[in-house]
Amino acid sequence: MIWIGIAVATVAAFILSSVYYAVGTPLERRAAGDRAVERGRPGPSKVAAELVRTLVLASGFAWIAGAASLLALPGTLLLALVLWVAFPVVLLTGSVGWDRAPIPTAVLHAGDWLLKLLLIAVVIGLLH
Repeated sequence: MIWIGIAVATVAAFILSSVYYAVGTPLERRAAGDRAVERGRPGPSKVAAELVRTLVLASGFAWIAGAASLLALPGTLLLALVLWVAFPVVLLTGSVGWDRAPIPTAVLHAGDWLLKLLLIAVVIGLLH
């Protein structure tokens, strides 16, 4: 049953992320100005790569949740928050501090990671 949860979480997180970036990118452009990245519409190879990346994320999350005996809600939600702070937030604050990435871009990506992890947590928690 966990593989069904992983598959559902992958597709749902991909869709949510796509909508999130469609809405958030214009706000990022307004806030970052000339420093904003021009993403354009992704081609088929980028869509496939993003689906694979999201599958890896959902699979890794499910594996960690299972190993930590946190496959049920609210344990999955707690795990999602811990993983979000421990990895994307740490990496993105580093990119802002060391690589001078625009703060609006880091905030946009951090929000995407948070939404993905929370959605994966809910799906895995409900379908484990």
